[in-house]
Amino acid sequence: MMKKMSISTSKTSLVLFLCQIISALDVPLDLSQPPTITQQSPKDYIVDPRENIVIQCEAKGKPPPSFSWTRNGTHFDIDKDAQVTMKPNSGTLVINIMNGGKAEAYEGVYQCTARNERGAAISNNIVVRPSRSPLWTKEKLEPNHVREGDSLVLHCRPPVGLPPPIIFWMDNAFQRLPQSERVSQGLNGDLYFSNVQPEDTREDYICYARFNHTQTIQQKQPISVKVFSTKPVTERQPVLLTPTGSTSTKVELRGNVLLLECIAAGLPTPVIRWIKEGGELPANRTFFENFKKTLKIIDVSEADSGNYKCIARNALGSVHHVISVTVKAAPYWITAPRNLVLSPGEDGTLICRANGNPKPSISWLANGVPIAIAPEDPSRKVDGDTIIFSHVQERSSAVYQCNASNEYGYLLANAFVNVLAEPPRILTPANKLYQVIADSPALLDCAYFGSPKPEIEWFKGVKGSILRGNEYVFHDNGTLEIPVAQKNNAGTYTCVARNKLGKIQNEVQLEIKDPTMIIKQPEYKVIQRYGQVSFECIIKHDSTLLPTVTWLKDNDELPDDERFLVGKDNLTIMNVTDKDDGTYTCIVNTTLDSVSASAVLTVVARPNPPFDLELTGQLERSIDLSWLPGDENNSPITSFVIEFEDALHEPGVWRYQTEVPGSQTTAQLKLSPYVNYSFRVIAVNRIGRSQPSEPSEQYLTKSASPDENPANVQGIGSEPDNLVITWEPLKGFQSNGPGLQYKVSWRQKDVDDEWTSVIVANVSKYIVSGTPTFVPYEVKVQALNDLGYAPEPSEVIGHSGEDLPMVAPGNVQVHVINSTLAKVHWDPVPLKSVRGHLQGYKVYYWKVQSLSRRSRRHVEKKILTFRGNKTFGMLPGLEPYSSYKLNVRVVNGKGEGPASPDKVFKTPEGVPSSPSFLKITNPTLDSLTLEWGSPTHPNGVLTSYTLKFQPINNTHELGPLVEIRIPANESSLILKNLNYSTRYKFYFNAQTSVGSGSQITEEAVTIMDEAMASRQVDIATQGWFIGLMCAVALLILILLIVCFIRRNKGGKYPVKEKEDAHADPEIQPMKEDDGTFGEYSDAEDHKPLKKGSRTPSDRTVKKEDSDDSLVDYGEGVNGQFNEDGSFIGQYSGKKEKEPAEGNESSEAPSPVNAMNSFV
Repeated sequence: MMKKMSISTSKTSLVLFLCQIISALDVPLDLSQPPTITQQSPKDYIVDPRENIVIQCEAKGKPPPSFSWTRNGTHFDIDKDAQVTMKPNSGTLVINIMNGGKAEAYEGVYQCTARNERGAAISNNIVVRPSRSPLWTKEKLEPNHVREGDSLVLHCRPPVGLPPPIIFWMDNAFQRLPQSERVSQGLNGDLYFSNVQPEDTREDYICYARFNHTQTIQQKQPISVKVFSTKPVTERQPVLLTPTGSTSTKVELRGNVLLLECIAAGLPTPVIRWIKEGGELPANRTFFENFKKTLKIIDVSEADSGNYKCIARNALGSVHHVISVTVKAAPYWITAPRNLVLSPGEDGTLICRANGNPKPSISWLANGVPIAIAPEDPSRKVDGDTIIFSHVQERSSAVYQCNASNEYGYLLANAFVNVLAEPPRILTPANKLYQVIADSPALLDCAYFGSPKPEIEWFKGVKGSILRGNEYVFHDNGTLEIPVAQKNNAGTYTCVARNKLGKIQNEVQLEIKDPTMIIKQPEYKVIQRYGQVSFECIIKHDSTLLPTVTWLKDNDELPDDERFLVGKDNLTIMNVTDKDDGTYTCIVNTTLDSVSASAVLTVVARPNPPFDLELTGQLERSIDLSWLPGDENNSPITSFVIEFEDALHEPGVWRYQTEVPGSQTTAQLKLSPYVNYSFRVIAVNRIGRSQPSEPSEQYLTKSASPDENPANVQGIGSEPDNLVITWEPLKGFQSNGPGLQYKVSWRQKDVDDEWTSVIVANVSKYIVSGTPTFVPYEVKVQALNDLGYAPEPSEVIGHSGEDLPMVAPGNVQVHVINSTLAKVHWDPVPLKSVRGHLQGYKVYYWKVQSLSRRSRRHVEKKILTFRGNKTFGMLPGLEPYSSYKLNVRVVNGKGEGPASPDKVFKTPEGVPSSPSFLKITNPTLDSLTLEWGSPTHPNGVLTSYTLKFQPINNTHELGPLVEIRIPANESSLILKNLNYSTRYKFYFNAQTSVGSGSQITEEAVTIMDEAMASRQVDIATQGWFIGLMCAVALLILILLIVCFIRRNKGGKYPVKEKEDAHADPEIQPMKEDDGTFGEYSDAEDHKPLKKGSRTPSDRTVKKEDSDDSLVDYGEGVNGQFNEDGSFIGQYSGKKEKEPAEGNESSEAPSPVNAMNSFV
């Protein structure tokens, strides 16, 4: 919800324009002119008799006017009264009352005259009266004894004051007496009771009269009212207390407030309704006051005359009254005469037109004298409400008064005729700067004076052409209006005024500014109490204007609270409370415009708790609860939760009773016998739950036999020879009466036995002893109290206690599926031998020994449980080539039965695990020594070992793969005839008759010849070698530049042609003498490296940071795993099925090789 307002400059400009029209008619004070009254006291002037009386009369003119006064129609000689003085250069009278004068002595009708050589102006007739606040006359007031239900009027009858006092009724404690549709104060100050009630009895009904003018309050003697009751109280149809009769009349003057009143007696209290016969009550001007007993119409006009009917109605009937309203009118202006400035020889008119009801009469005066007896002036002619002037001369200057009067009042207006011969003058200051907002009206002043009246012309710029057309509006007072000013309207404007006596001009400046805008307005916010909220107000404005931003709350200043933080373009409210709810307005002001935007903040919270809980309609099994909802705190109440407390059985514990919709404030509640109820209500809205209401009064229901029996009845034996019967006991409010007990009954099922019963109290379990083992029983539990039994309960089936099973499963068979999985079968046991609920079978199995090692170890039995009546199961996770035993047992709720005879079975051979270790020692120039350990889990009889190895050169290319078979009883091997200074990778695994096991890998390097290493180091440090390397680098750089130029020209060069002919040549490494050795291990790499090249397509060799990473031997292809868990890696750009074969040499890098690679 958002409201936007903007304060336009056009309205302000219009007001200024109207002021300019008036000022344009003023004669500059340096020129001769008749007097003009500028200030005077009101016609009806009520003064405070304790203060000096000041009767105002101010006037202007040239020469300055002199002043005189009349009192009650005769000259008032102020020089003869020491208490009266006149202010210097003013006609205002000051009558000194505070130094002994009496205000009553100066009551009367005063009129002021201001006179100079060009005429005389007069003021209104000012009626001066001192205010009065008389005391109440003493009277003896008898107590009012009234029967309940009758009407009553307490009369105030205040003393007549000037002005009339304001009436109100209070008690001795100065508290206003409450008023309502039944009791209210009339327009005359009397207190009306439509019907009296016992609570109206009191002895301090006091009427007060407040006289605002003298700041005094007068008090009437207290009135006593005593109401006596008679049963029954008789209801009565309405009767009007005021006005009396069926019709009345009312006269009101135009522009005043019309007040019509109807107050009725009756029981029940009548309701008042108003209508206008033959028409509608005027919209926007009609108001109802005093509980609709008063009809108020403001600013009445003749159209409001007519018949107004008030209707008073109650359940027994109605009564009405018609008030005939006539609207009269004191005189009001249609056209008031205005000052007239003429040059000698010109013509002119003064017009005085007024209306009223009855029609007012028009009379003219000249210089305060009736025009009929005023000195003759041949240039003037009186024609009713108009005076016509022809060929005026300077002696025609005078002040004329027009008087329009009827029986309800009069109007008096002064207007002068001033005959002058003056060349034009411009009153607007030169080079005045006007600044307006774009798209707003621009009003450029050219206030002028001259006689004859000058003609006005406007020009744009100093030498521009005269302005004409629909784009401009030229006002009579000289103002130039540009209705919709744009940026191109800015500049210099020249105003020229000319008459026959001369010409004058003036320049003004116009600047057009960008409008101020709120580009991000505050938005409607809903916030929870104690939260934080922020309103944005981001503005855009003309860079030459300085804006000020003000925030208001509900059109008033923000509270003086540190929780309100005003930022540059936002308002933040911390820790929001309920009182922060309202409309927030951002107002942006500049010197030229103002804009604003508003948004509503709604503070929501959990509702306030309900109140005024009331219990009605009390019955044995139900009751009606009603309540009043608390404040919903701006979030509608969605539901009410009703809870109850049982003070008899569970004091202090509140339980859920029911929930009703939020629109409901009553509920019929079901009750249980023998419960001392209290209720409370919780309101719920979207924010949460309210605090609980105050508890209702208590209500104790009568006792009765139980309505229900215990729930969750069960019969389960805890021993082989018993039956334990359990149940969920009834809660206190379910007992329905005192003496709650339980009748527990049982009998063996499917046996023709009678029920055995026992009555127990304050327990929820009963044990039946001496039962057969695990037989079914019928069980029931019935509630009873001192008033009787609950309805017959339903029966449940239970069993006496279980015992261990007696028989082991038979015919146990094992079928070995593979080296790690076997399937076991057995025959089910007879159900009678289970002696309980069959839960399933347990298979116990354990490894006796490994067949390959013939060594026993600690026996660790494993257990698998198969639920229900299953007769087979799978045994996973067995070890290959091992001997196992197992047995099977049946399980019931008591435990396990005897085990079946142990069954022996063996698992076949499997593939072995990897060798326990692979160690490479004693590196020489051409040999390495390998040592290994047998597999930790041979999983059968080892038949042999397999060794595979292949060289890896410095470019990570793979050499030929060599495979060697080794007898199973060997644990070391010396490899000879290897290349010196070469890295090798080894793959080693073991075999059984089933197949090969997983691999273990290692890497090693043969050593380098010391003499060759020395020579390489010497060459690398020689100066000629360094120079050669620099020359080679320079040649390569020149070659690259030439290739680049050739390629840009679209040609091919020899290297490019070779590349095209040989798409993927294989770079052959050079042998090196130098090398290092070490041991490398990668436990996860169990496959030989594939043949391939890691040389990138750009023919450069990249050396990685580590030589131990698998990435060093491949191009980043993700590894995969076989089903046996071994790693599958792709180490080259080409995927091949077999290991690479070949005679390529693999050598460690050396400076010599680096040189060879350049060549």
